[in-house]
Amino acid sequence: MESKLYVGNLSYNVTEEQLRELFSQAGTIKEVALIMDRDTRRPKGFGFVEMTTQVEAQKAIEMFNEHELDGRRMMVNMARPKEDRGGSRGGYGGGGGRRNRY
Repeated sequence: MESKLYVGNLSYNVTEEQLRELFSQAGTIKEVALIMDRDTRRPKGFGFVEMTTQVEAQKAIEMFNEHELDGRRMMVNMARPKEDRGGSRGGYGGGGGRRNRY
């Protein structure tokens, strides 16, 4: 059973420590990760929080989906496994992001 949450629509000022403090109200946290732009090293406005159990993850969704943090309403739901996200075609010319075709 999955206990990893996607946390979106975050202010660029939010820190991992703030998320850890907030989500600990719902239970024990395994891991917190804010996603950063690899070039600029600035936050991308979303991250992941992994709770210890699925029950705690569900409680966190109920408590914090639409919760306002630093002036923005967070979106909290179960994270989808990497293989379910699609977009990666593999092989020659697959994946790798967007390309301008003009």
